Amino acid sequence: MEDKTDKNIIKASDVNANVGSALMPIENLIYVIRGQQVMLDSDLARLYGVETKYLKRAVKSNISRFPADFMIELSLEELDNLRCKNCTSSSGNGHGGTRYKPYAFTEQGVAMLSSVLRSEQAIEINIRIMRAFIAMRSFLQTNAHVFQRLETLEHNHLLLHRHISETDKRIDEVLTRLDNKEAEPIEGFFFDGQIFDAYTLISDLVRKAKTRIILIDNYVDDRILKVLDKRADEVTATIYTDPRHSHIENDLRRHNAQYPAITVHHCSNVHDRFLIIDDTIYFIGGSIKDLGKKIVAFSQMHQNPDDILSKIR
Repeated sequence: MEDKTDKNIIKASDVNANVGSALMPIENLIYVIRGQQVMLDSDLARLYGVETKYLKRAVKSNISRFPADFMIELSLEELDNLRCKNCTSSSGNGHGGTRYKPYAFTEQGVAMLSSVLRSEQAIEINIRIMRAFIAMRSFLQTNAHVFQRLETLEHNHLLLHRHISETDKRIDEVLTRLDNKEAEPIEGFFFDGQIFDAYTLISDLVRKAKTRIILIDNYVDDRILKVLDKRADEVTATIYTDPRHSHIENDLRRHNAQYPAITVHHCSNVHDRFLIIDDTIYFIGGSIKDLGKKIVAFSQMHQNPDDILSKIR
């Protein structure tokens, strides 16, 4: 008569000769998946010295002993993520090259395996595994503050990476606008050495003016006059500057004798540089005559330019 009591038990005759697997560091085989510390069926099979298929067969035959908090079935995506995190390949990490969905056993699930696997090696290994789970729990509790700090550092690193990516994207957008001659510049940087790019941008703005161009800049010379001459004939040009730093009276007189007149007004209460094109005002971080020699930012402002003009004295 067939002995039915042993049909779900892995016998000693099923055990592989790979006893050396019992000497593996068990702590390295404990993973955190879905917030739980677990061990994979393939790793447990190697430790017990049996083939994974025998272990799975015994578990399936005793599935009522392994509720959800004892054993979970991993998705293939979870298995791939686990391999990536541990820098292992699908063929060299002991999980094999097959694409089956592995079982992952919690501490209680591993303990329950003792009732399914009755070999001497299984008993010895289960004792070691229980001790490893306890050691891991103690280690995590003792170093909880360290892991919290690492998590904070990782979070800050992700925020920094996101900020850098967004900044790079904005710079790329500005450079794209500069490359597109029909696009209206909004904001951006001129880096040292971009003298021609800066000259081209200002010249394009001057050409787009329909009624007026007003430059507020405490440091101007004859080069500014040449840039303003690129405007259309019907467009007026006015410069507000500090006479202590800009000495262009003689250049202005010679210029106005040959080209459409540029009006100059003196002012002493303005620090920054502004360029007004019709009713649009641009803030410019450096004197227009020196753009491209150092890193300078520019941006389109949304204020009414006449509000600034009314405060100039």
